[in-house]
Amino acid sequence: MDVAGRRNDGVLAVWAEAQRQEQRREEARWRAQAAEQRRREREQREAQKEAARTEREAQKAYQQSREAEAARRTAELDARVGELRGLLAAGAGRPAFRTQSLLAPRPVPPFAPGRLGVPVPMPDQARYQVPPPDPVQARNPGVWQQYEQYVAQARARFEQDWYAAQAAEADRQRRLGEYHEQYLAWVARFRREDEERAARTEELLRRLRSGEAEAVQEYFTAVLYASAGWPEGFPHRLVAAWEASSRQLVVNWELPGPDVVPATGRVRYVKTDDREAEVARPATERKALYREVLAQSALRVVAELYRADGDGLLASVVLNGFVRGIDPATGREAERFLTTVTVDRGEFAGLTLDRVAAVECFQALGGVLSARPERLDEVRPDRLPETVGGSVAGQGGEEDPDLFEMDPIEFEELIAELFRLRGFRVMTTARSGDAGVDVVAEDLDPVTGGRIVIQAKRYRSTVSPTAVRDLDSTVRHHGAIKGILVTTAGFGPGSYDYIRNKPLTLVSGPELVELLAEQGLRGRLGERTRDGNGSAANGSTANGSAANGSGAGHSSGGTDAGQGGGGNDSTRARTTTLALSWGSRTAAGDPVELDVSAFLCAGGRVLDDEHFVFFNSPQDPDGAIRLHPTRSVPGEPVRRAELTLDTARLAPGVDEVVVAVSTEEEEPPALPLGYVHGLAVTVAFGPDVTGAAQWAAGTGGVSESAMVVGSFQRQGGAWRFTPSGTPVAGGLAGLAVRWGVAVE
Repeated sequence: MDVAGRRNDGVLAVWAEAQRQEQRREEARWRAQAAEQRRREREQREAQKEAARTEREAQKAYQQSREAEAARRTAELDARVGELRGLLAAGAGRPAFRTQSLLAPRPVPPFAPGRLGVPVPMPDQARYQVPPPDPVQARNPGVWQQYEQYVAQARARFEQDWYAAQAAEADRQRRLGEYHEQYLAWVARFRREDEERAARTEELLRRLRSGEAEAVQEYFTAVLYASAGWPEGFPHRLVAAWEASSRQLVVNWELPGPDVVPATGRVRYVKTDDREAEVARPATERKALYREVLAQSALRVVAELYRADGDGLLASVVLNGFVRGIDPATGREAERFLTTVTVDRGEFAGLTLDRVAAVECFQALGGVLSARPERLDEVRPDRLPETVGGSVAGQGGEEDPDLFEMDPIEFEELIAELFRLRGFRVMTTARSGDAGVDVVAEDLDPVTGGRIVIQAKRYRSTVSPTAVRDLDSTVRHHGAIKGILVTTAGFGPGSYDYIRNKPLTLVSGPELVELLAEQGLRGRLGERTRDGNGSAANGSTANGSAANGSGAGHSSGGTDAGQGGGGNDSTRARTTTLALSWGSRTAAGDPVELDVSAFLCAGGRVLDDEHFVFFNSPQDPDGAIRLHPTRSVPGEPVRRAELTLDTARLAPGVDEVVVAVSTEEEEPPALPLGYVHGLAVTVAFGPDVTGAAQWAAGTGGVSESAMVVGSFQRQGGAWRFTPSGTPVAGGLAGLAVRWGVAVE
């Protein structure tokens, strides 16, 4: 019997086979589970790899964008440098000024009614039709009665809307007619003024051909002032005088300062720190480029003068280039001459300006260029206009337009240009009939930006709070993020109270003039006065408040002859007045107020706590120092304060009076002085005080909230005021500690 080949068909064999089958099924499940686990792990690894790849690509894209931004900024710097290096070539490529251009009539802008020119759409009666009910349903009297009610209601709505549209159209046509009449009147005035201008120009050209000195001066100063194609930020201020006997024109021409050359050479992106690093331009390169700018500017100005001289009036030109800078001898801003040259017509005609090296050419003509212009080291001018004799003509900054007399549309265009230069996208609505809005500005910042509505009001008296409330309604109506009311006058306390915690900003007349000047625009408030600020001659501001900010004066308790800046003439004659002024708002439009303080010191320390003058203690015990109140209207930002000093009343031990300013600290942290612009000091000296009469404090970049603006120091029997500009940490408290006042 073959045992090996015998098949076991018993019960155990069946059981064993069932166990093997179950084991195989279990193994299959294990294999499937393992395969599924491997599949999931594989997918997870792939997802991780994809995420890592995407993250790397996103990181790479981000870094590339940062590198591109750094490259763009570098390209802008290179373009600026290229523009500076090409000054002379750019000027040579422009057409010469010709007298015929003065006679060309100015084109009259066409009538542009904007939205007023669009008729009001009439309602479409078809849209008010009510569909009739189903014929079967119409047999029901109730359904038909309801249908007739709907028809009557629809007819009533149509008639109401139609009459409203007719009234709106009639109002539009009325306003369009009024605006067209205003336009026609404006065109008539425009053409009349243009005809008068042409007549005056004809007369000027006649006088010019005859060689009349004033006509020659007027013509050539106009030529230079109208010169175009200069890089952004280059000034256009000049004075000139003409000497008929020698046919020589003497010109002082303002040049840009050393900061016209970018201090940054290039910008690179640092991946490790995720930042843009500015690589400084070498000092030698900046100096060389600035010298080149000065030489090119001088050659270009001389070239424009000779090219504009079609009648051969000029035999020679004396050109003195100056910048506005601080005179180290006096500490006051003055004209610092950096270039001077005298050029004969024949000698200049022999030059090929597009091929010369500017500095070498300028010096070959006998020109003198400052050895260290970046430090404003002066040269001696060959000849000055005031030495010629006769009158001197000037352009730029002397005859700013009167904002009160400006055409309304021109005023709104000026306001639009102001905000355009401040980085906004701007559109005027003067001819659109967009009620309540004169200018629409758009802040393009993707996070904080949005629409801003601006109203411009040429008022001579205080703006009514009603106008401010109307602005608030207009902002909400247009869905704007902010509203700005600009005026040539001022605002009362009710207006400032109303805008608190609202997205509204009020810009008064003096603030407007400051903002215009910051952007290189021109404007003044009425007749010029001694201080040039547009303030009234009697010391009142444009909105009627006292110039020292004191609306009520100091009549109470006025038994002291010197109290509160009053007193008799002899008291005022021996009093020195120090006036401080500043911009009442930051560039962001936030209000700024400064506290003024004075410390009466002996040996560098205050005599005692009573000889510390500030807003809570406005005078010392002897009445030598008085701080005039600065807030004329509660809630209104102020921009001026005054201290009066009577040296005869000073305590015997006082050898120094320190004057300082600090930002208000009612809501800490205190605002850094770097946010305050236009801080300036003007001193009207008494008989025993001398020193710097004017000083502009440089607050840019100052992170501290207090600063010493200057001090009166005893020198023998006399006193001298010296500006300082030293920042002090800790605000008013820091000032008090610095000079030994006990601070609780």
